[in-house]
Amino acid sequence: MDQTSNLDNRHLLSVLKSLQKASKDLQKIPIFSTHEPQSTIDSFLDLEKDANPIFYNDPNLLKLSRLLCNLKSLLEKHKKYQGYSLPRILRRQIINYGIYQVAHAIETEIQAYFDRESVQNLVGTLEESVDEDEKLKVLVEFEKRLSRGFDIHFQDLILKAKIFSILEHLLCDSSCSIRIRDEVALVIASLVRFNKDVFVGLVLMGPIVRALISISSCCSIRVLSLLIKFIRIPLVDELEAHKEIPRIISLLSSENVEIQAEAIDCILGIAYYGRREAIEAMLEAGLVEKLVKLQRLEKQANADENGRANEKCSKSDPKMDSSEEVCVGNCPFEGCVARFAVLLESGEMLSKKEKTEFRWEILRRVRETSVSEAEIASIDAEVLWGSSP
Repeated sequence: MDQTSNLDNRHLLSVLKSLQKASKDLQKIPIFSTHEPQSTIDSFLDLEKDANPIFYNDPNLLKLSRLLCNLKSLLEKHKKYQGYSLPRILRRQIINYGIYQVAHAIETEIQAYFDRESVQNLVGTLEESVDEDEKLKVLVEFEKRLSRGFDIHFQDLILKAKIFSILEHLLCDSSCSIRIRDEVALVIASLVRFNKDVFVGLVLMGPIVRALISISSCCSIRVLSLLIKFIRIPLVDELEAHKEIPRIISLLSSENVEIQAEAIDCILGIAYYGRREAIEAMLEAGLVEKLVKLQRLEKQANADENGRANEKCSKSDPKMDSSEEVCVGNCPFEGCVARFAVLLESGEMLSKKEKTEFRWEILRRVRETSVSEAEIASIDAEVLWGSSP
């Protein structure tokens, strides 16, 4: 019985997808066409014969069935008004416009059906399934749908199904696996991108930001960085108000380089959108000292790697350029002190006087933290050269 039902569902989805494609093709018929696009019309009429009997059994498809009947009538009229007399040409143009409108309505109605099924499947799977792979699959599919851009009808479905609350609960549920929570975090970022006006408020009012910091995975911190870019000043204000900035700075001490790199992106976003209190919180949490240390360690690692590459090169072929053998990587911490200073200087929320004060405070901390005069001179030059006058 279940197998028969699954086969019927697959057949229905196949027919709907074919009809959706055919309706798109019909919309491409020029309104001022002087000939009959016979192949497009015939293929649609063949699909309509197969589709209507199936749709009668589903109350959600009754409107689609009526639209198909209307379009079939228009296509049959289109066949009658062939020829190049002025009355026939005018009549055909009117029919072509009607075909375009109904075909567009059919495409929209089919997409609405797919969206309803998708949302119901997402809610059911997230709330009832114990299969992590199945949950990941529906989350990825939902994220792909969101990436297609804003759709008011799809948003209504999301709000009515209370999907944001379900996602929020999963993100904050420590019993869920990290890979599920990471994917949920990506979906939440996609929702904010989908419509900031609706979902930014939900992010700011709930525990999502604190949960992302608590998870402290590479993906969760990347999502936090994205949210800072999307929401900007209000989110930075929330981070400062809830004393979350020191927790972000502490991620620079992680043993995972990717987490450290994502934390740097968050810090740069805070530097650009942060008020005086947020910048002071970063400095008091030892940000400059940590950045100087990371920059120093990266330079040492690069020097060691260059030395090994040179040694290998001289043993194998003295004429070979050692730079061809070196694969240093992306160097996420290179010049990170100067990058922080530059974002601070170009930021939106600080006065010119505050920017100057913070620049000198950064230089003071660099001098206290550096282990040599050469290191001080190098970082000072980067900060002063990169800063705006």
